[in-house]
Amino acid sequence: MDDKENKYEDDIHLWVELRQTKAASIREGLIVRYVPLVHFVLGRLGLEAGPEYQDLAGQGLLGLIDAVDRFDPTRGTKFSTYGIQRIRGQIVDALRTMDLLSRPARRRVRDIERATLRLQTDLGRPPTLEELAGHMKLTVLQLQKSYGDASRVLISLDAPLPNGESLYDTLPDNDPEINPTAVMMESELHLSLKDALQTLPDRDRQLLSLYYVEELTMRDIGEVLGVSESRVSQMHAKAVIELRAVMQRAQQRPASPVRPALAPVAQAAPQRRILQEVTA
Repeated sequence: MDDKENKYEDDIHLWVELRQTKAASIREGLIVRYVPLVHFVLGRLGLEAGPEYQDLAGQGLLGLIDAVDRFDPTRGTKFSTYGIQRIRGQIVDALRTMDLLSRPARRRVRDIERATLRLQTDLGRPPTLEELAGHMKLTVLQLQKSYGDASRVLISLDAPLPNGESLYDTLPDNDPEINPTAVMMESELHLSLKDALQTLPDRDRQLLSLYYVEELTMRDIGEVLGVSESRVSQMHAKAVIELRAVMQRAQQRPASPVRPALAPVAQAAPQRRILQEVTA
């Protein structure tokens, strides 16, 4: 994302001028300049092809326009970060409306998450494909197909947890100037996620590093790992379902005098930093 961050630095005077003058020409120029963010988000969500692409690209453009209109350059946030969040939100809302999965498929995805949580609790680690398939009375191939379904409903760090938040929401990249105390805190949530990531197979950890740290698309990751884009989506869904299960387990633990409640300290665990630590 360094190129996007440099672009922000180049454009800061334009953002300030736009807020001061409301000039339509500057607004339109910034929208055009950042259109590649829409395609970047679609690629990150594994939606680079398919009959829905143009519709979703249109929704992403609406998110970009909204981001340009709402962006405040004085808050210290880079537009690439803010814009990607708004674009992603618009696309995810559109996908929910389109309802690309049948109810039985959605139910199967929820069943996988529940079974993963139960087995993680029983085993003290993420279950293997064989263990999870056996628990659910499925074949491994059937389970892999369900992971493909999971990827289509955007099981990711952006998917909501039972409390309405997402892993992405609760693990932000904090600005130390804004929240220095939170950045320094070592939370139980941080440790739980770090431990969970360390139990994943090396290839899954590499995939998560390529996706969340290097920010490659599913297609690009497939080329690195030598597998198909659909297989990358399955692997990603499996790994993130396991991380979501860890999050749910951590949220269910009572606070202690040593470990404070997770709700406030969750903000002390920057997503990218955790993934960089455990995948380095």
